Amino acid sequence: MSLFTKIAEGEIPSYKCAENEEFYAFLDINPLVKGHTLVIPRREVDYIFDMDDDEIGRFQIFAKKVAVAIKAAFPCIKVGQAVLGLEVPHAHIHLVPMQSEKDLNFANPKLSLPAEEMQQIADKIFAEFKKNA
Repeated sequence: MSLFTKIAEGEIPSYKCAENEEFYAFLDINPLVKGHTLVIPRREVDYIFDMDDDEIGRFQIFAKKVAVAIKAAFPCIKVGQAVLGLEVPHAHIHLVPMQSEKDLNFANPKLSLPAEEMQQIADKIFAEFKKNA
């Protein structure tokens, strides 16, 4: 069972930003910027392109709703999307609020935010997500 599966099942705590029956979104614990969120399928699948067409479509639609919530919670020019997936063997999408393309550079130093602030960020995104869910 992957780390992300354990997070989606609640076995490992996370800063939940959004969820439905199929997908789960939570804050990256090493964010590039405030609001950096990971979106995962609850079903354990390693490679995003191993998902069937219908599932990947629903995954992207869910990610879009999360991105809209992020943009409302953290005004930015755009919310960038990246699919990397080499560190954790579980398909995931990074959603990153961007003021410039530099904000989506994974070589940038990561933020270290206190737990209380992480929870406030997650709550803010979740509140926006629920408005349009």
